[in-house]
Amino acid sequence: MQRGFARFVLGRAVQGVVFVLVVSSAALLLTQLAPGDHLSDLGADPAIVAAERHRLGLDRPLAAQYASWVGRAVRLDFGNSLKYQRPVSTLVAERAANTMILGGCALVLATAIAMIVGTLAGSGRSGLLVRIAGGVSVVFLSIPPLVTSFSLLLVAAFTGWLPVGGFPLGSKSGVASLLHDSRYLILPTLALALPLAASLERLQAGAIREALAQPSLLGARARGIGPDRLLWRHAFRLSLGSVLSIYGIVVATALSGSFAVEVVMSWPGLGALMYEALVARDLFLVAGCAVAVSTFLAFGVFVSDLALAAADPRRGGPS
Repeated sequence: MQRGFARFVLGRAVQGVVFVLVVSSAALLLTQLAPGDHLSDLGADPAIVAAERHRLGLDRPLAAQYASWVGRAVRLDFGNSLKYQRPVSTLVAERAANTMILGGCALVLATAIAMIVGTLAGSGRSGLLVRIAGGVSVVFLSIPPLVTSFSLLLVAAFTGWLPVGGFPLGSKSGVASLLHDSRYLILPTLALALPLAASLERLQAGAIREALAQPSLLGARARGIGPDRLLWRHAFRLSLGSVLSIYGIVVATALSGSFAVEVVMSWPGLGALMYEALVARDLFLVAGCAVAVSTFLAFGVFVSDLALAAADPRRGGPS
């Protein structure tokens, strides 16, 4: 079984690498196939533009450009951004740190809300707050993050309770700016966390209902175990398997950030950087952002599969 588990881990790791390569390659090739490029928008003399395109290798055949990019990418050299004239790896690392701040805060908030509300909703308790929370979850499951972001911005603009102008990094790092004024983090965190919390809450509620219907818990109830202890100590533990089965993907989604949330909220993360790169047709930066985002997703799926396999020998885990 140990050898089978090792093969399972290796297979999932290879799938993750292939996924990152396919996504980043598709982003690079599609950007190259789009009409024009970053240099065509500069308005410079055609001879100067042609010379610069030759210097960057953009006048070579598409296959040659792709092969050259892959050769550099395996050495973690993604070239220089055409828009910012800085190494792509540096820009992506800076923005990834900001995305991790946002994603981490959103993940903690979404998990806390979902576990508490979902457990109470699944227990069948008919409190007014539980029913309202269940209805709110359905609403957030039904609307896209773009609508959620705009709605929160409108509320903040009308009330004046929170800033709506984006996160002013200035010369500070993301962490330093956040410590200076965390108010800028509240709106994007809510916009990213609420849809995640709604998904997890519905899943947790269903898992709790299934756990409470297990014969072992029905027997424990018959032996006189109190409802609170039965719910939070026994049913809650049994319900975690369903949430853990997708939690790796949820973590990856939170850490990779939502494209719409970062753009609408002016949060300087990977999603906003990808948007800037697409608008500028900065193909090297587009590919670098795609590598980072797909790596987050692949890692989340890998960790989720690994945890399930380790817990369940039938999936290839150790016995």
